[in-house]
Formats: sequence, C-alpha cells, structure tokens
Amino acid sequence: MVLGKLLRLDPVTGRAPISNPFVSTPGARPEIYAYGLRNPWRFSFDRQTGKLWVGDVGQDAYEEIDVVQAGQNFGWNAKEGLHCYRSASCPGPYTDPVAEYGHDLGISVTGGYVYRGNDVPVLQGRYVYGDFGSGRIWTISADSPGQPQEILKAANLASFGEDQRGELYVVDFSGAVSRFVATAASQAPVTGPLATP
Repeated sequence: MVLGKLLRLDPVTGRAPISNPFVSTPGARPEIYAYGLRNPWRFSFDRQTGKLWVGDVGQDAYEEIDVVQAGQNFGWNAKEGLHCYRSASCPGPYTDPVAEYGHDLGISVTGGYVYRGNDVPVLQGRYVYGDFGSGRIWTISADSPGQPQEILKAANLASFGEDQRGELYVVDFSGAVSRFVATAASQAPVTGPLATP
C-alpha cells in the first residue's frame, strides 16, 4: 500500500533512486520517500534552499504544514497536526508539522511557496499558504517557522504558483489567477489581476 506516502521516482528510469531511504529495507516499498501523511494538497521546493514544503489536509480538527526530509514519519493516523488522533496517546517517534491550524480557521489547507521574488519585499523568505474553505492566506518564516501571520482572504482558494522570477500567484476554484503585489503605502501584500510578468 502506498496511501499516505510521498513517493520519489527517477523520471528517466521510472525506478526508485538508490538514495531513497527504504531502498535497502527488506519488505519496504523502495519508492517511498516519507510517510504518515494524510492527504497532501500541493507541495513545492524552496528555490533557494531546496527544502520540500507540503500542505497536508487533516481529517476532523487540524490542518498542517510539513517540511519533509527523507524517511520521516508524520504520524497519520496516530496524529493529526500536533495532536493525538482519536486516542489519549500516540507514541512515536513522529515528525511534527512546522505549523498547524484548527477547523475554526479553515477546513482544507492549500500548500504554497516560499517567496523568493522581489515585488513584495514583506514576503521575502516566508512560506505562503492558505485554506480552500475559509480563503484565509497565511505566512510563516521559512528559516524559523513560528506564529503564522494572516495576510489576505481569497474566495475558493485552489492553488498557488510562481513564475521564473519567483513572483507568487493564487488560483481560485473558478480558474481566475491573481498575482501578489505590494501596496504603495505599506508594502503589505495584496492580490491583483493577472498581469504579464
């Protein structure tokens, strides 16, 4: 079974790279890179550091953001976010998410990108992500994730994207695409209609 797993394959050979963490583990699927994820919705690589960021959709109560390394177990279905799932204890070891939020703030995380563009200086070096249900968009520091900062609301947030310059876009469920821009007065981020980069 490969449910709840992040898989890594060589695109040329279609096989698991020898650097995958379980290639030499008897009985393990060699294509597994990390596991214990419930429903990853959008992942991206930080173009500066190469770190892999994943938005993982929760079940009953919490949504989470993970930074993934080879062989990590994020705990689903023993854990949901930082919390035990349907039990009083959830012995690990498990890798904790770098951020989470409860279903009082949203119901379905949409993973984004670490901003490395130039047009919105206040976002530099921050991971931008949101929630499909509530439309809230947050950021956390990519270097030392801490308290998320809510920056915007967008209707029916489906996905994020970035262009060759590292500028950030948001896509809603209707297919409309908007670009993050800075307001002249405060440099705070806003989204504007799609413009040619």
